[in-house]
Amino acid sequence: MRGSSTGGWQLPYFDEVFGKAVMDAMSASGGFLLGRRTYEIFAAYWPSAPEDELAARMNSMPKFVASTTLQEPLEWENSTLLEGDIGEEVANLKEQPGEDLLVIGSGDLVQTLMQHGLVDEFRLMVHPLVLGSGKRLFRDGSPKTPLILVDTTTSGTGVLILTYQPAEEDSKG
Repeated sequence: MRGSSTGGWQLPYFDEVFGKAVMDAMSASGGFLLGRRTYEIFAAYWPSAPEDELAARMNSMPKFVASTTLQEPLEWENSTLLEGDIGEEVANLKEQPGEDLLVIGSGDLVQTLMQHGLVDEFRLMVHPLVLGSGKRLFRDGSPKTPLILVDTTTSGTGVLILTYQPAEEDSKG
């Protein structure tokens, strides 16, 4: 990965179970919601990636981009730049008919979505690897968010694929 001394660490853990989880998530979603950095990385690769089922899906799906620095979307089909308050923009998108939007990476965006109560589900992949550095998804100052585990799968390479949904907080807690 660009700008990372530990880039490429995920590829050795990709197996049939991992791939199915990725494809199932994309098949069940109506598009992507991406932060600028993830979007730029994806837009640099996927439009010219070798044609296969994954590349076709990545390129054809609608992509909504949250950025305060981009003036217009990059040349990647079906890309739309969100303008204005991201919380309001995403809340408006959630009101539209269609399938859920999928966020990949985009840690800063996830923080914003959490602060606005806009996350319906967390799909986390825990790899059997300690890198020793990197960004935290759940950072200091993140809102307390009780979760319910609704699905779990383990890949043949030891990746835990966990699906959580926000729980109603106990008023006694």
